[in-house]
Order: sequence, then C-alpha cells, then structure tokens
Amino acid sequence: MAFEHIRFEISDGVAYLTMSRPDCLNAVSIQMVEEMDRALDEFDNPETEARCLLLTGEGRGFSSGADLSAGGLPSSNDGRPFDAGLVLERHYNPLIERLATLPVPFISAVNGVAAGAGMSFALAADIVVASQSAYFLQAFVNIGLVPDAGSTYFLPRLVGNARATALMMLGEKLSAEKAAEWGLIYQVVEDDALEATAKDLAQKLSNGPTKALGLIRDMAHSSIDNDLSTQLRLERVAQRKASGSSDFVEGVSAFLQKRKASFTGN
Repeated sequence: MAFEHIRFEISDGVAYLTMSRPDCLNAVSIQMVEEMDRALDEFDNPETEARCLLLTGEGRGFSSGADLSAGGLPSSNDGRPFDAGLVLERHYNPLIERLATLPVPFISAVNGVAAGAGMSFALAADIVVASQSAYFLQAFVNIGLVPDAGSTYFLPRLVGNARATALMMLGEKLSAEKAAEWGLIYQVVEDDALEATAKDLAQKLSNGPTKALGLIRDMAHSSIDNDLSTQLRLERVAQRKASGSSDFVEGVSAFLQKRKASFTGN
C-alpha cells in the first residue's frame, strides 16, 4: 500500500505505523486518519504476520493534534455553524475504536509533543512509553473546543476524574515524568533510548501468545465498567478460548520441560 502521511511496514511480527508529517509535528490530517485506517486493515487479514502494533511519530514530535491549518478557518457553505463533530463521526471515532479493539497488543512510543487527538492516539495503546523530553497536552480548550477522539473516556479511567478534568480544563502541558507518576503511561526513558525500548517491548509481545494477549487487552478494557460477577464470567469465557489454543499447549509443555516457550500466535 502506498501512503503519503504515514509509513507502515511489518517486520519480524511487528507492524510499525509511523505518523509521517515531520514538518508540522505530525499534525493529524483527514488523509492521515484515512491512511491509518487502511493500514489497520492488515489486522483483518487472516494471513497477516503482524502480532503487535507499534505507533510513533516521525521527527521531533509524536503528534501536535488535528491540523488546523489544512483548510483555513472553519466554515460551512450554507451559512450554518461549522460542525466539527461530523469530522469525528466520519473519521476520528471509527479509527479510535479500531485501535482500541485490535486483536493484538498495541504500543505507542511518544517522542516530543502528544497533543489533542495525537494524545488520544497514544493513550489508546496498551503500553505507552515516552521519551524524557515528551509531554502531553489537552489543547482543545485553548481553541474553544471540548476534548475528543476518546480523551474524555481514556483520561478519567487512567488518572481519575479530578486530574483528568484539570488537564482538560486548564490546557496545560503534562511532562512525561509526571504522566508516569500519575499512571497515565507505563514508562519514561532517555530520549535516545525510546526507539530501542519500544522495539524491544514490541518484539517481546509479538513473540508471545497472541490470542491470550488479545484477550487480556479485551478484559482490561472491560473491567473498568464491569461489576465483579460480570468480569468473572468474562474471565471464564476468555480462559476457555485461551486454553483451546496451541500456544497454551506449547506454554505448558515448555514449563514442564524447563525450556523457553516458542509461541506461534495460534
């Protein structure tokens, strides 16, 4: 597939998706969203070799958020108020839902700024690793908008309502170190170690029991809203699926034989 606003490749079981508009800090265009969505079609392919997704941004930043300069000031042709919600409905929301429901583990590697929708893309991941110079920004309020692309869903669940509301209302930068301290992200590393750290994590997950890992991300997402009884039933269903996999047989065999398991994702 040919892309202009992203780069996408699969290597050693890892799908590398890079937002590639470095001249504007990877500001999110409609074309970028559409290209990301097309790239994710790979995970609907039963013959795909991709067993993990790693998302990052090219150059000095992860993403500065929606590209406000793409079409000038918002307007409509018939004189009615501009409807930014329609853009969400048609483009951003379907992409966020696809990222959140991937059947494989998903890592984001945040370099530099992750603002607005870019921050939402990062937080949709199961594991977020950031460079020491990275920062997060809920920039919407600074231009008179409300948080979108899943921000109002992800943030309260990750850091609690008080901190989430303050982040969204104040529109202030949150450093990577503070984000890790609050539990917003998994890990902060030196700037020059970000790429290697993220790739090592992605490789480890791509070599793991893919079905079990996919079920883990499903259960982790569901547990936020489920009561205990519902979650216990979900664990029962998921464990039945996991124990029917060849990776379960391999894992037990490797344990009994005191060797490292060689998972195939099946």
